[in-house]
Amino acid sequence: MSDLIDDPTPGGNMPEFSVSEVSGAIKRTLEDQFGRIRVKGEVGRVFRARSGHLYYDIKDDRSVLACTTWKGQVDKLSVVPEEGLEVVVTGRLTAYGAQSKYNMNVDEVAVAGQGALMALLEKRRKTLAAEGLFDPARKRPVPFLPEVIGVVTSPSGAVIRDILHRLRERFPRKVLIWPVAVQGNACAPEVARAIEGFNRLTPGGALPRPDLIIVARGGGSVEDLWGFNEEIVVRAAAASDIPLISAVGHETDTTLIDHASDLRAPTPTAAAELAVPVRLELMATVDGHGNRLMRAVTRGATLSRQRLGDLSRGLPRPETLFDTPRQRLDQSGEALGAALERYVSRRRVTLSELGGGLRPSVLNRLIANERRSLTGTAARLGPGLARSVAARRDRFDARAQRLTPRPLQRDAADKAEKLETLTRRLSRAGTAQLSALQSRLEAADRLRETLSYKATLARGYAVVRAGEDVVTDRAAAESAPLLEIEFRDGRVQAIPQGDKPVTKPKTKATPKPPEQGTLF
Repeated sequence: MSDLIDDPTPGGNMPEFSVSEVSGAIKRTLEDQFGRIRVKGEVGRVFRARSGHLYYDIKDDRSVLACTTWKGQVDKLSVVPEEGLEVVVTGRLTAYGAQSKYNMNVDEVAVAGQGALMALLEKRRKTLAAEGLFDPARKRPVPFLPEVIGVVTSPSGAVIRDILHRLRERFPRKVLIWPVAVQGNACAPEVARAIEGFNRLTPGGALPRPDLIIVARGGGSVEDLWGFNEEIVVRAAAASDIPLISAVGHETDTTLIDHASDLRAPTPTAAAELAVPVRLELMATVDGHGNRLMRAVTRGATLSRQRLGDLSRGLPRPETLFDTPRQRLDQSGEALGAALERYVSRRRVTLSELGGGLRPSVLNRLIANERRSLTGTAARLGPGLARSVAARRDRFDARAQRLTPRPLQRDAADKAEKLETLTRRLSRAGTAQLSALQSRLEAADRLRETLSYKATLARGYAVVRAGEDVVTDRAAAESAPLLEIEFRDGRVQAIPQGDKPVTKPKTKATPKPPEQGTLF
């Protein structure tokens, strides 16, 4: 402090200093004496200001050291101080003259020992689990065959080569790689930004949005993998809308991102196997399903065809369906002629009855009586009504003229002619219908004759019978006492005698008498 000593004030033997001079001297002394140091202790009170600066205490059983980490230094810390954590901090001592305090500016924090690191990990795991970030109910299923796979890992390590190689072997897919640092201070923020970046991509855009994310890293120590235990990474994995597979470290390594991810893979290679199926196995499965479907369809068609055949055998033959209608048609055709005759007879009787009541003598008598009645009525009513009676008489005479037998006879004749016309039309229709039915019957009979075995006899064949049974082989013919052979024009009987049968005519043909000629 020799540079602060000035000439003594007259009248005193001690120098005078200003407050700022003393504070500055103390600050320079601290910084020069200690420089950059490391301090081990337990983290006490931790406070993060709105500006982003971090204030906390490092203490032991007797003393407390105030520590400060500025906003620009917080992101570079490998371990964020938490209350109760035993750490080793590295930085420089400095003094804050405005409050006569000294503190330590820390730019690096490390956990003091493996046990403390595991205790911090367990504490953080319980805290995040209490928030529900590790709840199995919120985990989503991994897509069976994703189109695009996003991989968050280092682009220069062996991990990405193993993943690409295994994807190429199993089922080639499009892969987007987001390069990140997989250890150190930059690991946690870069991994969190990569997960959030993949989720912000637009589906179907120029850069396609992945259907699945794989966060991968090779094995290492707890310190090397600590970036994947940071809270920022765990929250980013839990908030991802895209299903996420974590493949950090080897099978025995466990990080907090494994609990927050939708699926954990023991190794990066296993993550590629979980992401896609084997293409050849999938093709074999599809072929197997196709074969099963074809067999099922064929079996169903066979059963349906068999069922249809069974049902068709229960149906009547087509020709028998027309037997009853044909019979009814024949009966109706036979009854049609008699019905027409009865109808015509009834109409003639009715016509005769109507015509008999209109005889001329009866009409003339009725007219004469009506005229006498009108004349007597006019004489009684006086000459004043003569003209009215005359007019009535004229109208009566006109009506009487229309009731004369001649117009009635003419009308009856017209109706009789119409009746005859209808009778002839009905007769022709019935005759034509009967002719058509007769033609169909003859055609059916010709078809029957064509299909009969007698047409075969006309071509030189014969039917051999033993009694009522038809003989079809030689043994049956030799065992029969008498055979009957039917030819085209008749039958004969034969007695079998080995290879030389003796034929015997059944009936003697009667000579046909000469036909009588016609006189026309």
